[in-house]
Amino acid sequence: MTLGLTISHGFKHQTYRVLPAASSLCCIPPSSSSSSSSSPNNKMARRGMVSRAKKVQMNSTLPDDVAALVQKHAMQPQTSASLQTLMKTGRGELLSKTYKEESLSETFHTKTATKRILLQVASFLRRELPIRLAHRIQDLDCVPLMRDMPSVIKVRDIYAQSLLTLSSMPKIHTSAQEEDFANSLETLYQRHSNVLIQMAKGAFELRAAVRDGQIKHARTKTSGALHFEQMEECHDFLDRFYMSRVGIRVLAGQYLALRQPPLENYIGMICHQTSPLEIVRHAVDDASMMCCRKFGDAPEVIISGRLDLTFPYIPTHLHYILLELLKNAMRATVEHHGVDNHYPPVRVIIADGNENEDVVIKVADEGGGIPRSHVKKIWSYLFTTANPSIQESMMTFSGDVDHSVDSPLAGLGYGLPISRSYARYFGGDVSIMSMEGYGTDAFVYLTRMGRSREPLPV
Repeated sequence: MTLGLTISHGFKHQTYRVLPAASSLCCIPPSSSSSSSSSPNNKMARRGMVSRAKKVQMNSTLPDDVAALVQKHAMQPQTSASLQTLMKTGRGELLSKTYKEESLSETFHTKTATKRILLQVASFLRRELPIRLAHRIQDLDCVPLMRDMPSVIKVRDIYAQSLLTLSSMPKIHTSAQEEDFANSLETLYQRHSNVLIQMAKGAFELRAAVRDGQIKHARTKTSGALHFEQMEECHDFLDRFYMSRVGIRVLAGQYLALRQPPLENYIGMICHQTSPLEIVRHAVDDASMMCCRKFGDAPEVIISGRLDLTFPYIPTHLHYILLELLKNAMRATVEHHGVDNHYPPVRVIIADGNENEDVVIKVADEGGGIPRSHVKKIWSYLFTTANPSIQESMMTFSGDVDHSVDSPLAGLGYGLPISRSYARYFGGDVSIMSMEGYGTDAFVYLTRMGRSREPLPV
């Protein structure tokens, strides 16, 4: 069984694979995610997990047997990976870690080596994914205010059902067992495909509950006194949740991509010759289509800099980041200058050098900029500039995937912080510099070497 994840984003010359995000992390020994079990940091982390487990057990609305299973897996440490490790595992370079007694072929492109790779990755995921899901279920069950929102409860139940499914899978020793595991994981991957939208709906429900006086400020006991951008506990929770979700999707997606016929220059879902120029062009096509659909026109985009650059990365991650920045730039430009007027171009500069530690991409617009008082708010999952009618349309949006170009142009309230999570996942970042009254520069930093490990939230 294969998962139909190769889609066209409306690109004229190239089709991108939106393959499940997973990886051959099985090559990483469990101890690699932390120092020895006796280290102070590890002891502190375990005490934190125990404390949270007790809190969840007291407050959880999950059935007792499910809560016990969550607690069991959440007590185990997560295992982090790097882009470089994912590539090495996909090439079979780390097979000796689990097949020490067997002599390996000189080339890892044979059918036998591929079976070994899949068995290795599947065995790792069978152990790792329940642990990561359990950590997030605990978080979903504990977070103040948001845990009571209907959409957040729905997400928690999806995670709990996935944990039950994966926990019931037998250990993987044969190709038949590996195939059964892959089929189950494909189904779960699809089930989780619109979780970001569900969580954004949860944030909308929280806004509405505060606005309608259903939630009172914990300290003042007065309704409507909650300032969303200042709700640090909810923001920290959403940062942890979204970062963890990126990791789960990468792990599952890389594995499922490895099971499909290979594409040129790809190792699973990782392209070792990712071209920022091509990704920018595709993101421009999508952002222009979305802008034209809403406003009837879109600004020109001028691309300059290192147009010949290629480096290893996950193209779908970079496409999402650039699409978010470009659609924001286009929307700001059209709204600032007015429909049917002459628009200054949006400029994209790709910077890199042989000695640079990062590939840097700048998206610059003349869309009027952002007030200084709003700069911190743009990184909040609970802050949006969209009018209420657009937010209401988001609540009725029924797309099957998070990053569909059919999503509203604005209104979900998580575009920029999610883009930053994608960049930070492999050690990069996104930053914004704005000049109110003129325009905004957005910078995307992507590490060249891919050695940074996942920043796994506890």
